[in-house]
Amino acid sequence: MTSPYKFCPACATALQPIVLQEDGGPKERLRCPACGWTHWNNPTPVLAAVVEYQGQILLARNAAWPGKMYALITGFMEAGETPQDGISREVKEETNLDVTSLSLIGVYDFRRMNQVIIAYAVQARGEVRLSPELADYKLYDHGQVKCWPAGTGYALADWLRGKGYEPQFIEGFKRPD
Repeated sequence: MTSPYKFCPACATALQPIVLQEDGGPKERLRCPACGWTHWNNPTPVLAAVVEYQGQILLARNAAWPGKMYALITGFMEAGETPQDGISREVKEETNLDVTSLSLIGVYDFRRMNQVIIAYAVQARGEVRLSPELADYKLYDHGQVKCWPAGTGYALADWLRGKGYEPQFIEGFKRPD
């Protein structure tokens, strides 16, 4: 059980793995033995976009990633915004493109990062100017893009199927760590 929490944010006592009865039965969680605070460790919602731009799919490479991995535009929701507003904001912040339409592709688990991905298909227009967070982007024809066997890669595959393309997956895929 990994957690960023080591101490209770309410009383500063060291957290311990403690089993308590919950609605679904006994459950071990990091809990405070002094005041009873519980770290629920719920997944974080992440937004993702398959960006259609000038008739092609825009994939970007994060500046922190080694190698040449390109992926969907992603980001975290901000407090007080809808997922639709959030993905429009992320596309604008990361690419400078304006979202003209969007539709939900689906919701995907990404357990390795303890995230739930909410993926959208977006149409975008404007002039691409990448944020410092991104190192590069590429435009792909629908039939040429390769998917990856992880959260957002499955969203891209589902979107391609919906467009009448059989998705191809990257062979020997190694995720950026």
